[in-house]
Amino acid sequence: MKRNQLIRRISVASGSKPADTVIKNGKIIDVFNGEIIQGDVAISDGYFVGIGEYEGKNVIDAKGRYLSPTFIDGHVHIESSMITASEFAKVLLQHGVTTVIADPHEIANVTGTIGIQYMLDSSESLPFDFYFMLPSCVPATEFENSGAILTAADLKPFYQHPRVLGLAEVMNFPAVVHADPDMLDKLTHAQQAGKKIDGHAAGLTAKDLNVYKVAGIQTDHECTTAADAKERLKRGMYLMIREGTVAKDLQKLISIVNDRNARRCLFVTDDKHLDDLIHDGSIDHNVRLAIDCGIPPITAIQMATINAAECFGLSDKGAIAPGYRADFILLDDLKTIAIADVYKDGKIVIENGLLVNDWNGSLEPESDLLRKTVRFAEVTKNLFDISLNTIKANIIEIIPNSLVTRHITEDIRTCEKGLFQPSTDADQLKLAVIERHHMTHQIGLGIVKGLGFTSGAIATTIAHDSHNLIIAGTNDHDMAVAANAIKNMQGGLIIVNHGEVIASLELPIAGLMSDRPYHEVYSSLNDLHLALKKLGANDRFNPFLTLSFLALPVIPELKLTDKGLFQVSKFKHIPIQSP
Repeated sequence: MKRNQLIRRISVASGSKPADTVIKNGKIIDVFNGEIIQGDVAISDGYFVGIGEYEGKNVIDAKGRYLSPTFIDGHVHIESSMITASEFAKVLLQHGVTTVIADPHEIANVTGTIGIQYMLDSSESLPFDFYFMLPSCVPATEFENSGAILTAADLKPFYQHPRVLGLAEVMNFPAVVHADPDMLDKLTHAQQAGKKIDGHAAGLTAKDLNVYKVAGIQTDHECTTAADAKERLKRGMYLMIREGTVAKDLQKLISIVNDRNARRCLFVTDDKHLDDLIHDGSIDHNVRLAIDCGIPPITAIQMATINAAECFGLSDKGAIAPGYRADFILLDDLKTIAIADVYKDGKIVIENGLLVNDWNGSLEPESDLLRKTVRFAEVTKNLFDISLNTIKANIIEIIPNSLVTRHITEDIRTCEKGLFQPSTDADQLKLAVIERHHMTHQIGLGIVKGLGFTSGAIATTIAHDSHNLIIAGTNDHDMAVAANAIKNMQGGLIIVNHGEVIASLELPIAGLMSDRPYHEVYSSLNDLHLALKKLGANDRFNPFLTLSFLALPVIPELKLTDKGLFQVSKFKHIPIQSP
């Protein structure tokens, strides 16, 4: 802060000079004491400078509404929304979110440091605060082919960027417990720079958590049970309660939150599709769900504001108090948390639910390294042949609205040549992952149960975390058509039925994000959802987002990479056929 700014703020706080803006007649949510307080709120230079009796050049009459800090998403992958940072900000502002801590892990797995730099550059100079954690595991594991490899030396220069807060979700537990040299460098570089370290403790035991905590890892967003959550809290970790598009953990975890530990809990979305952000909301949706589950409204708001700010050392965010950024929401009630008016740095950005000043979009990447990332040879249907010597197979079974899958064995149907035949009656479909970064011609094949398709195929270049091409289908011909069409699009989502593309969404930025305005992307997503009905898709969950996580070999129990079927608990590939 410059000296003249400090003098001005002191003068306004003391009442000797009028504020830029004063908010009157508001019920102030005090996130420190957990209560509602009264008073005028003075704003100077975009910061709160006093609560009491003030006069200002501009007066906002809150008309008895609640004055809440804006919300913070403690862990999110912007790429999962399939829109650029600029468009993402437009959507989240409408839901009272003005700050996110993002992990550009997805684009980094495709394009490395170029992708990280693009995310930093494209999120500059917006009425929204984007902070970043650096991807810790690119590739996520050695059991798949990724588009890039990021070492500790690659990441270290980024710690000089003022919006880089630390090291993102450390998901490679074996590298930590076995003291892998590069992983140790990543951890120590973050600590030496005074930065934070996020965890990813899916499936870890209590003893494993000790290892993570000793390594300096402070958070986890992978809890799926209340017992898991308590183990994290016991060890002094921050508990990130996630409610995304696939992983919906809030209702399973919220019972652990009480008046003694609530300040160690915060909300995240992790991965959320654009249509869900528009329909349900972002962190505001987490707050509403928590309140519906019996959490006191002010406690839920604490979790969405000051808790997240303190977790990441954002000392001027998350509260209506002197010295904090004037980011606030006016709420009619503390039950529905309906977002009408949102202010950023003391200026209105959302009025009656609409953007006050739209801005021209995003920094569109010109480099072929970001735009031409889908590379593989033409696909023919015989590429999907699965030859088996037995009628029993290891199968990935989907758990609706969960990143976790089941490893089951079932009898399957084969033809005379001993090739697996998909069965819509048994809900056994083919699954394929094709390497799309380096023309390795690598393909992994498997069987998936739970999608419920009666015909057709779907494919996407969003396949966590290495983002190879993943395809699920009822027949080889539609799968081949989908693969070749998505290559021509240079990435995206596609639905094929009876040999015809019936819906698609192009994602030309790294095969992950659109360069179009969010409302155009939203329209295309609606077309995809309608087309899924023609395939008989299971409507209890999002098939595309579920599909995108079937390639993630760090979440239990059975997944598929471009190198084959992978059993997470044993950290090894296994054959499709079962003894």
